[in-house]
Amino acid sequence: RAKFHYKHSYFFHYFVKMIIIADNRIPERAKENLRKAGNVIFLKTDGITYPAISGHPDIFFCKTGKGLVVAPNLPENTKQELRGHSIKFIEGKRPVGKKYPATALYNAVVTGKYLIHNLKYTDEKILELSNDLIKIDVKQAYTRCNLLPLKEKGFITSDRGIEKVLLQRGLNVLYVSPEGIMLPGFPNGFFGGACGSVNDKLFITGSLDKIKDGDKVKSFAKNLQLEIIELYDGKLFDGGSILFI
Repeated sequence: RAKFHYKHSYFFHYFVKMIIIADNRIPERAKENLRKAGNVIFLKTDGITYPAISGHPDIFFCKTGKGLVVAPNLPENTKQELRGHSIKFIEGKRPVGKKYPATALYNAVVTGKYLIHNLKYTDEKILELSNDLIKIDVKQAYTRCNLLPLKEKGFITSDRGIEKVLLQRGLNVLYVSPEGIMLPGFPNGFFGGACGSVNDKLFITGSLDKIKDGDKVKSFAKNLQLEIIELYDGKLFDGGSILFI
C-alpha cells in the first residue's frame, strides 16, 4: 500500500496552482499520486543527451531565486507547456550535450543563500543570476542529482565529497548511501535525484523502507519539521529530481 497521504484538507487547494516537472519514466503509481499535488509536466527528450538522464529535470532546468533557467535546447514542446502554465523562464547560454561535462551545466543547487556546483562547468546564466550568493565549489558536477536542499536548514547528499565540503562550512548535512536506488542503465542512482521538496514537504519517488538509511532520513526530516510523502511503495527511483515551481 502506498504511503501517499495528506494530513490536512487544505492540501489540494494549496497545490492547485503548483507546477511540477518530473521524468516521464517514473513509475506509473508515482505519476498518479504526483498529479494529485499539482499540474505535472512529464519531461521526455530524444537525441539530446544519453538515455539514462534524457528525461531528468535537473539536467535541463535550474531553479534560482531570480528565475527558472532552462537549457536552450530544451524541446520546444516543453517550452510551450511552460508558457501554457504562465511559467516564465530564462534560457541558459550553453546547450546540454551528449557527454560530460556538457550534461552537467544546469545540475547546480541554488538556495536563497548558496550556489553549490562544480563552478568550472556552471552555465554562465546561472552564475549571472547568482552573483549575490555564496559560491560553494564541489568536485561533483552532478550536484543536484547528489544533493537535496531542504528549507535552507539542511541538506541530504549521496556524495561523500559534497558532504565533506558542506560540513567544513558548518552546514547541516546528512549522507545517504545510494545503494538500492534505481537508475536504469547504472548500478544505482542517487538520493537527491529521487526527491523534490517544497515548503514543509519532502516528496520521495519510492519508499524509505527500501533503503538502508531510510530511518536516518525520517529522523532528519522530523528534526526539520518536514512531512514525508512517498509517491509509491517500491524502490527509490532516481528520475533526476522533482521540480516544483
